[in-house]
Amino acid sequence: MSEPNNVLPSHTDHSRLFQANKFVYPVLSRRSGGISVGINLNPDKVCNFDCIYCQVDRRSEATTRFVETDRLLREVNETLTLVTSGALYQDERFASIPTPLRRLNDIAFSGDGEPTSFRNIPSIVASVAAIKRARSLDSVKLVMITNASLFHRPAVQQALATLDANHGEIWAKLDAGTDSYYHLIDRTTIPFDRILGNLQEAARIRPLVIQSLFMKVEGVGPSDDEIRSYCDRLNEISEGGGRLNRVQVYTIARRPAESFVSPLDPARVDEIAGEVRARVDVPVEAYYGFS
Repeated sequence: MSEPNNVLPSHTDHSRLFQANKFVYPVLSRRSGGISVGINLNPDKVCNFDCIYCQVDRRSEATTRFVETDRLLREVNETLTLVTSGALYQDERFASIPTPLRRLNDIAFSGDGEPTSFRNIPSIVASVAAIKRARSLDSVKLVMITNASLFHRPAVQQALATLDANHGEIWAKLDAGTDSYYHLIDRTTIPFDRILGNLQEAARIRPLVIQSLFMKVEGVGPSDDEIRSYCDRLNEISEGGGRLNRVQVYTIARRPAESFVSPLDPARVDEIAGEVRARVDVPVEAYYGFS
């Protein structure tokens, strides 16, 4: 069993706002094991999923609607300087972070919506990769945190290929094993089969990290049958020639916008992670929620 008390106060703060920045924000990430520099390509809060566990309140007006590319790249450079110099830890939000976690792990395309929906996704990924190379941050990962809904688009495939060439990882969402549960959790008109097909095709090109968030809905977590179906979907990816780097089984660590959603108990997270380990030949990581 993993250590259930792995949520620090800094883990619960993933605000997209940092100092005067509009698009770039550092966070202490549970799943990266250090500092992740996030890039918000969806400041308008538009997303093709409406996940019930999302922390983004899409009912309130967005303060920023458009991505200013020059400013975004400037913020990337400035934030990387803060992190690599250690100046970040003079900020009160980061001052209490333990020394072992004061490491820059990744630069992540994430934010308030689906990052691959950004119309200039190939060029922005290429520009950030160039910054990483120029700063000799070879060990720092370039991560795309995505719902996999748009992998079939040529522009997205081009962006993912740039990640592949720059120590990149794709963290792709899969929160369900059945069509009905997928629509309950992710609240989207996009067919479940498209997500599964996109995951399959992408995993044939490079190994994927599967990110799976399980929670209680109106006090009830996913059933054992749902978890078995979820494992079946993972096995289908492998049996179809896809590769899985690892699976992240986790629950809510930050307050979601919907009040009827709550985190699973650590014991249930461990049960699900154990079921995946028993049924799927893939490394599994477990992460826990707030108390």
